[in-house]
Amino acid sequence: MSRAGRGSQQSAFWALSVAIMRGFVRDRAAVFFAVVFPLMFLVLFGGILGNQDQSKVDLIQVGAVPLVDDLPDEAAEAFADTFEVAEEDDLDAALEEVRKGDADVAIEQRGDRLVAHYTQTDQVKAAVTQGTLRAFVDGANVAATGQPPAYSFTAERVEDESLSVIQFVTPGLLGWAVAMSAAFGSAATLQGWRQSKLLRRLQLAPVGTGTIVAARVAVTLLIAFGQLAIFLGLGAAAFGLTLTGSWWMSVPLVAVGTLCFMAIGLLAGALAKTTEGAVNLANFLVLPMAFLSGSFFPLDGAPAWLQRLSDLLPLKHFNSGMLDVMVRGEGPSAALLPLGILAGFAVVVTLLAARLFRWETT
Repeated sequence: MSRAGRGSQQSAFWALSVAIMRGFVRDRAAVFFAVVFPLMFLVLFGGILGNQDQSKVDLIQVGAVPLVDDLPDEAAEAFADTFEVAEEDDLDAALEEVRKGDADVAIEQRGDRLVAHYTQTDQVKAAVTQGTLRAFVDGANVAATGQPPAYSFTAERVEDESLSVIQFVTPGLLGWAVAMSAAFGSAATLQGWRQSKLLRRLQLAPVGTGTIVAARVAVTLLIAFGQLAIFLGLGAAAFGLTLTGSWWMSVPLVAVGTLCFMAIGLLAGALAKTTEGAVNLANFLVLPMAFLSGSFFPLDGAPAWLQRLSDLLPLKHFNSGMLDVMVRGEGPSAALLPLGILAGFAVVVTLLAARLFRWETT
C-alpha cells in the first residue's frame, strides 16, 4: 500500500474511532450499563462487605456452665473471640431464640456433659459451632487430667493481612462489567450498522474492512481500560482496596478478555435479525455466564458437575486470572493460562461469527 493509501486509512481509522466513541458517550443507556450499572454493584458489595470481619457465633449460656466459666485465661480469651455470649436462665426462652434465628446456639451443662442446642438453618455455621465447642471440651478434659498436651495448633491465613472481602469481590464484578460492555457493544453496533445500511455504505467506501474492525476494537478496549481504572480507583478510594502480586497483569487480561467477549457479541450480532435481538442474545449468553463464573459469589459449594461446566466458560478463567494477579499475590505466569484460553476462545468464536455473518438482513 502506498504512503497516501496508508495515510487515508489512518485518517479513516481515527475518524471512525471518534465517531464510535461519540456515539457511545451520547447513548445514555450504553454508558449506564457499561459503567454506572456495574459500579452500583461494586458500591453495594463494598458497602455491605467492604470492612466486614468474620462474625462471631451468637451463643446463649443457660444457667451456670462451669466448663466455660472455669476455662484457663488463654482458652477463655479464645472463647470470647469466637462466641458472642449472652446469658439466660430459662432454657425454653433460649431455645426459642435459637429457633427464631436470633442466636446460633444455646449451651447448658448437665453434670459433666456440655449440651449444645443449635439451629440447622445455617449448616456451615452449625458444623463450625459444634466443632469449636467440641475442641473446648477436649481442651477442658486435657486440663482436668493435669497432663499438658503433646501438640499445639496455630492457624495462619495465607493471604496478606491487609486483604478484605471487597478485594475478592472486585475482580469478579470487573470481569462481568467488561464482558457485558464488550459483548453488548459489539452486538448492538454490528446489528445497528447493518439495519441502517451503514455497514454496506462503509463496505462501498474507500475504507478497508480492517480499518473498520480496528476502530471498533480500539474504542471497546478504551472503554474497558476506563472501566478498569474506575473500578480500581473507586475501590481504593472508597473501600480500601489494596492490590497485591503482579496486579499490572490485569491490563493484558482485560485487553484479551475484551476481545473474547467482543467475539461473543459479534456472534450474537451475526445470528440476530434486529438490534434488540442481538442485545437480548448477548445478554442471554453473558448473564448466566456471570453467575456460573463466580462474578457475584464463589462456586466452592456448588455441585461438582456445575463447577466442571463453569470451567468451559471464558469468564471463569478471566475472573480466576484477575483474582490470581490482583488478590492472591501470584506472579505474572499465573495469567498465562487464562490469557491463552481467552485468546483461543476469541479466535474460534470470531471465525464462527465471520462464517455466519451477512452484510444485510434478509
